[in-house]
Amino acid sequence: MEMTGQSFSRYFVATLLLQMITPSSEQFTVNGIEGPILAPLGGKVELSCQLSPPQTAEHMEIRWFRNHYKRPVHLYKDGKDLYGETISNYVERTELLTDAIGEGKVTLRIFSVNADDDGTYHCFFKDGDFYEEAITEVKVTATSLETQILVHPPNTKGLLVECNSGGWFPQPQMEWRDSREEIIPPSSKSHSQDTDKLFNMKMTLLIQSTHGNVTCYLRNPVTGQEEKISIVLSNKPFLWNTVWKLILGLILALPLTFTMASSIALHHRLQRAQIRGARSSLQSPLCLRACTGYCLPVTRHTVPISDPHFELDVMWLEDMTVILCVLMVFITMIISSAYFRLRGCLQN
Repeated sequence: MEMTGQSFSRYFVATLLLQMITPSSEQFTVNGIEGPILAPLGGKVELSCQLSPPQTAEHMEIRWFRNHYKRPVHLYKDGKDLYGETISNYVERTELLTDAIGEGKVTLRIFSVNADDDGTYHCFFKDGDFYEEAITEVKVTATSLETQILVHPPNTKGLLVECNSGGWFPQPQMEWRDSREEIIPPSSKSHSQDTDKLFNMKMTLLIQSTHGNVTCYLRNPVTGQEEKISIVLSNKPFLWNTVWKLILGLILALPLTFTMASSIALHHRLQRAQIRGARSSLQSPLCLRACTGYCLPVTRHTVPISDPHFELDVMWLEDMTVILCVLMVFITMIISSAYFRLRGCLQN
C-alpha cells in the first residue's frame, strides 16, 4: 500500500507539471450565421461568429477577410485592432465588437455599405498552430424610388412608351403588364451601371392599338420588393393614326384616279373625232402625266388639228392637271398643319 500511494503521488505531480509546462491549445470549431445577410445600401451590417465549445479568444488572432487571407477586412491580434493591415476599401468603415470575446463570440460591423461589399466573408480564428473559420454571405440590396414612364409622340408605326428606373442592386427583373396583369413582350430592354455599380434600367413598348392602361413592373430578386408605375392610354393617338393613313391613301390614289379618268375621256373624244372622218396629225403616243409622275399611254388615233374638239380636249386636260396639283398642295398643307398641332397637344 505504501508503494502504491507513492506511485500515485508521483503520477499526479508529473501530470500537473506537464500541464503547467505545455501550453494548452484546445481544438474548436467556428460557427457563423447561416443564410445570406441582407445589407441595405448606405446602411450598416453586422456579422457574428462564435467558438464552439465556448472559450476565451482574447489571446487568439481573429481575422475577417474576403477572397485573400493576406488582405483582411479587419484584423485583431495580440489583444488589439491592427488597422494598418486592413485593405483600403474598409479603412475606418469597420468595427470589431468584443464584448463577448471571453465566451469566444465576436461581431464585425461594417458602415456605409456599398455595392462592393456584396459577397462572402471569412471569420478566421487562430490559436497557436490550430485554426478554424466560418463563411458568411452578404447580399447588398437597393431599390429605386424614381421610376418614370415617358410617352413619345405618335407616328405611323404607333405609340412608343418608355420606362426608366435607376439605382437598383442587384439587377432587377423588369416587365410590361396590361390591365389584366398579363405580361406584354417589350420592344427593347437594356441596362447600364453607374460609378457606384448601381443598375439603371430602360424598357420600351411600341403600342399599335389601345391597351387601356399599361404598367411598368420592377422587382428586386433578393428582397422581392416591387416598384410599379402605370399610365392610362386614350384612343386619340390611335384614331389619328388611322385617319392619317386613310388621308395619305386618298392623296396617293387621287392622281392615279384622275389620270385614268382623263385618259378614258380623251380616248372617247378622239374616237368621236375619228368617226367624223379626220385624217391627220398625232403620230406619237400620248402620255398623260399628273404632278405625281404617273404616266399612262393612250392608243394613237389620227385626228385633224382643224377639229374644234382637239384644242378643247387639250386645254381641258391641262387645266385639270393644274387644278389637281394646286389642290394636292393645299390638302397636304392642311393635313401637315393639323398633324403638328395634334402632336403638340399630345406632348403637353
